[in-house]
Amino acid sequence: MSTLADPFDSDESFRDHFNAVDDDGNRNWFYPQKPSGAWHDRRVWFSVIALGILFAGPFLKLNGQPLFLFNILERKFIIFGLFIGPQDYWLFGLTMLSFMVFIVLFTTIFGRLWCGWACPQTVFMEMVFRKIEYAIEGDRAQQKSLDKAPWTTQKISKKVLKWSIFLFVSFLIGNLLIAYGIGVDELKKIITEPISEHVGLFSGVVIFTLIFYFNFAWLRDQACTVVCPYGRLQGVLLDKNSIVVAYDYKRGEPREKLRKGQDRTAGDCISCFQCVAVCPTGIDIRNGTQMECVNCTACIDACDTIMDKVGMDRGLIRYTSENAIANGIKKLITTRTVGYIVVLTLLWTVLGYLVITRTDTETTLLRAPGSSFIENPDGTISNLYTFKIFNKTNHEITPVMSIESPKGTLRFAGVPDLRLDAAGMSQGTVFVTIPKTALEGRKTNVKFAIKYGEETLETFETTFMAPQW
Repeated sequence: MSTLADPFDSDESFRDHFNAVDDDGNRNWFYPQKPSGAWHDRRVWFSVIALGILFAGPFLKLNGQPLFLFNILERKFIIFGLFIGPQDYWLFGLTMLSFMVFIVLFTTIFGRLWCGWACPQTVFMEMVFRKIEYAIEGDRAQQKSLDKAPWTTQKISKKVLKWSIFLFVSFLIGNLLIAYGIGVDELKKIITEPISEHVGLFSGVVIFTLIFYFNFAWLRDQACTVVCPYGRLQGVLLDKNSIVVAYDYKRGEPREKLRKGQDRTAGDCISCFQCVAVCPTGIDIRNGTQMECVNCTACIDACDTIMDKVGMDRGLIRYTSENAIANGIKKLITTRTVGYIVVLTLLWTVLGYLVITRTDTETTLLRAPGSSFIENPDGTISNLYTFKIFNKTNHEITPVMSIESPKGTLRFAGVPDLRLDAAGMSQGTVFVTIPKTALEGRKTNVKFAIKYGEETLETFETTFMAPQW
């Protein structure tokens, strides 16, 4: 992994241990200082907008169906109104591949900007749960004192209040996740109808509530540093030109406390440790780029505040790259990023073409195994076919199958039922009869159409067999 540490300082011992665990293997519980500053204010506004969109998402509909739906169990997905059903596994796979390449490209250029600004874990932890904690238990020092204090009535009341609010917010998030999985209409049934009729879904809400409560009440920073694989991919995704939250060691070193009445010959870092105090993962950003850093910008605001107080320029810690600090070179677009852009453009082009040319139904029409053509007394020829029609939409349709060319008739075996449930399928057997005079020879390509009302959903061809003449 690249590092922004001073090249003249070879002390890399901080990388030999995990700062969230002490030497005895016990967890180090972090008490980050309450952040404030310009970057924090920007993140607050961004989080408000992001949370608004996130909670509004399940309620947004397009043409009567959700704008977003991620039903993993039934393999039904809706992304910006585009329904992807079980038959579109290739489309879903290509979408996921494009998404992965986009993540690689985005991270290569902008580092962990996603983690610090838009990741739901960070947004909920820092902008919701941490805010509740500050409001009830106070800032860093008050929280530490409260946890060390005996269990008095005051401590119990504060803890119970905090845990109760945490549980309620976790319940809301659990319902939100279920809404994205099954839709708000199904979620409403869980709320309004007897629980006995929806035991499975209600159990899902309870389980997710407990998972989120465990995550935000206990796991917290370790969700990013231990569980999430994205941070551990930094070593292969970041390079010297990636934009990260970094300490300018050329300007800041050597570090030295600020002393009144003395001429300062050291760097601008006055070793106030405010960047460490506000860090939610407990790292020292001055050691360089680290896996635990989520680029939350708290250290930027803390350092800028100190720089203002001591009369030095802001930006000792800032968004920058290793190349910019070491060599003064700012280069976002490199050969590597160009390669990713080319691959992503190709994937999006193919994906766009497939989406545009995608039909609402997918029909397979095959000659029945072991069957041959039938010569009828009226001068027509019949072939027996088996068919399957897949509905690739999220609503029920009853299509009609017809012959486009040459002219002929269809006779279904039994009573045809072409009613298709959402993402459903219909199958059966059909006799295709065509006048011998309309046939080209022993083999003739026959064009079929699937229609719904006045709309043609798809057209396809198959081979029609006839005697040689």
